[in-house]
Amino acid sequence: MPNNYMIKKDNPSILFVCLGNICRSPLVEAVARRRCTQAGLQLTLGSCGTGNWHVGKGADPRMLRAAAEAGYDLASHRARQVRSDDFVAYDWVLAMDGDNLDTLRSLRRDRGSEPGLFLPWAGVPSPSEFPDPYFGDADGFRQSVALAERGVDGLIARLRAA
Repeated sequence: MPNNYMIKKDNPSILFVCLGNICRSPLVEAVARRRCTQAGLQLTLGSCGTGNWHVGKGADPRMLRAAAEAGYDLASHRARQVRSDDFVAYDWVLAMDGDNLDTLRSLRRDRGSEPGLFLPWAGVPSPSEFPDPYFGDADGFRQSVALAERGVDGLIARLRAA
């Protein structure tokens, strides 16, 4: 967990980032949005991808199904690509895996929030990277939902402890 991440008490903002913004990051955003609201936490949340292949498209249909089975609605999601001003607009920019973290670090150019990995930042010891279900089967998408919930629970615990 990066030491330079200070928890601000009033309406912190978090941006979740994966590769295409059609699977992991929109899922984590939706889980965080609902669970943080239920926990009485006010946050500004968003998601994006480091790549531009899916900009303007909705979430992957397999993720839509897996999320819906767990009660999360991703129907209104539209993918977008990370922008340089995201590092200033968000308190925390959290990548789903090391490759996206490396890309974010190269885009940041020492301006704004230093990116980190979502799961370790949220206090989830293992796995350190959120696996990409894109090339897997339906079970991988359901496992992603469970991991997103675990990560968001850790995020909420960290925010409450601040």
